Amino acid sequence: MPKIRYVPILVAGYLLVAAEASLASDRVAGDEVFHQSPNGIAERCVRISPAPGGLYSKDDLEKEAEYCAIDLYADSVAMCPKTWSTSPGTMIYDITGGPYASDRLEFERNACKEGKSAKDLAKSDLAKFKPTMNASGTSGTFSPSPLLYYHFSRFFDTTVKVPVSVWRSIDAKAHLGEVARSGLSLSGHRNSGRMNHTGWQVLVDAEKNPSSYSPTDDLFTADRKQIYGVLTSSPGHRYGSEINGTRVSGWGKGQNLDFQQTPAFLALRSEKPLIEAVNHGLTEGRKDSQISKDLGKDVPPVQMVYWMKELTEIVLLDFIFSQQDRVGNIDFTPYYYWLENRERKSKQAKHHAPGDGSVPADAVLLRRTNLNDNDAGGRVQYANFAKSTQMLEKVRHMDADTYVKLMELDADLQSQGPVFQWVSASFGLDPRQIDQIVRNTGLAAGILRDTCTADRMRFDLKPREFFETGDVQPDTVDCNGA
Repeated sequence: MPKIRYVPILVAGYLLVAAEASLASDRVAGDEVFHQSPNGIAERCVRISPAPGGLYSKDDLEKEAEYCAIDLYADSVAMCPKTWSTSPGTMIYDITGGPYASDRLEFERNACKEGKSAKDLAKSDLAKFKPTMNASGTSGTFSPSPLLYYHFSRFFDTTVKVPVSVWRSIDAKAHLGEVARSGLSLSGHRNSGRMNHTGWQVLVDAEKNPSSYSPTDDLFTADRKQIYGVLTSSPGHRYGSEINGTRVSGWGKGQNLDFQQTPAFLALRSEKPLIEAVNHGLTEGRKDSQISKDLGKDVPPVQMVYWMKELTEIVLLDFIFSQQDRVGNIDFTPYYYWLENRERKSKQAKHHAPGDGSVPADAVLLRRTNLNDNDAGGRVQYANFAKSTQMLEKVRHMDADTYVKLMELDADLQSQGPVFQWVSASFGLDPRQIDQIVRNTGLAAGILRDTCTADRMRFDLKPREFFETGDVQPDTVDCNGA
C-alpha cells in the first residue's frame, strides 16, 4: 500500500480531508464495448456485472446496452457541458431531429450555449456523463458512487427508483476540445455558480496535464489518455420541503436534522401502528408552514406509506456508502394508480398537468421517489450524515424483505462471500473503500437488529398491499435474519 498524505479540501462548503494517494481506478469488471475516438483512442464502456442475488428488469439491461452503444462522435450525437448545478458533467444528445439535425459541430457551437434548453433543440437526451471531481472549491463527486447505488438498489430490490448507470471512458484530448473548454467559458459567462465554474477549470487543467489532478487515478485511466466516469440519467422532478426538508439549518448536520422533521420521516420515528404513525407524521410535519404548503391539501395515506418505505431505503443506502450530499437532492415522478380486478395498475402522469382521461376516475395520483443524484458516496473522506445524525437509530417501521436482505448482505461481506468478491472485483475501489462498505453494512445491521431485538420495529411497510387492501398486518421477522 502506498504511503498516503492527506490535505484539506473544501467540498460543498464542508472542510474535508482528502487522501492524495490513489483512491479509485479504471479496473472495473463486466461486459465491455469499445468505441474509437477521432484521435484513435479505444474508449471503453463497461456494464458492471450484476450483483449476486440482485433483481434486474428487462428495462435495466436494455438501458445498460443503450448507454454502451452510444458513439460519442457520430454525426447524430452531440455533447454539451453541464453548466448548471454544481459539478462539471457532460450532456449527450440525440440530434437526428431538430434545427441542427445530424450537424454535431453546429449544435455544439450554438445549442450548447442555451444550457438546459439545449435539449429542446435536440430529438432527445441520451445520457449524462459524470466524472469524479474532488478538488478545492469544487462540489464532491465520485464516479463509482452511482454505480454502487444502481447495483445495490437491485440487490435490495428497492421501491425507490435508482437510475441505471454504466462505466465509460472518454478520450481526454477530444473531451477537452469539444466539451471542457466550452464548459469553462460558458460557466464563466452564465453565472453558473462558483463550484461549477471551478470544476470546469480543474477539469480543463487536468485534461491538459493529468498530473495536476490528485489522485490522478480517480479521474484518469492508467495510460492517462482518457478520463472516466459514468453514463446515467436523472428522470423526475425535485421534491420541495415535504421530502427534502426545509434546510433552514444550513449544509451538513443541520439540514440532515431538518430532513428528519418531514412528515414521512416523523412517521418512521413513531412507534405507533402504521395508520396512527402516518397521521402523527402528517400532523407534526404540517406544523412547519413551508412543509404544509409543499405537501398540499390532501395527502392520501398510501402516499405516506410509499414515502416511508422509500426513505428507509434511501437512508440505508446512504449509510452504507457514506453519502454526504443527499438532502435537497431527492426527486419524484408522478404516477396514477388504480385497481383493476383487485390488481394494481399504474400509468406515468404528466407533472403539473390536469387529469388523464385514459385512467379511471378514481385513480390516485402518487409521487414515486427517484434517487438520481448519487455521486457523493463511496469515498472514505466523505461525511456520512445518515450515520452522524443517527437516522437508522430512529427508524421504527421497515419492510421485512429489506431487513432480511441487509442481514444477508452483512453475513456475506463479513465472510467475504460472493457479494464481497463481486464488490472487490467490479468497481475499481481500493481496500479502504471496500472496508468502509463492509464496516458500514455491519453497523447498519447491528443498529436495526438492536431495534428489532428490543421489539421496537414494526415490519409493516408494504405499500402495494396497503394500496390494494387499505391496511396491512406487520410481518414477524427473525431479528437475526434467518
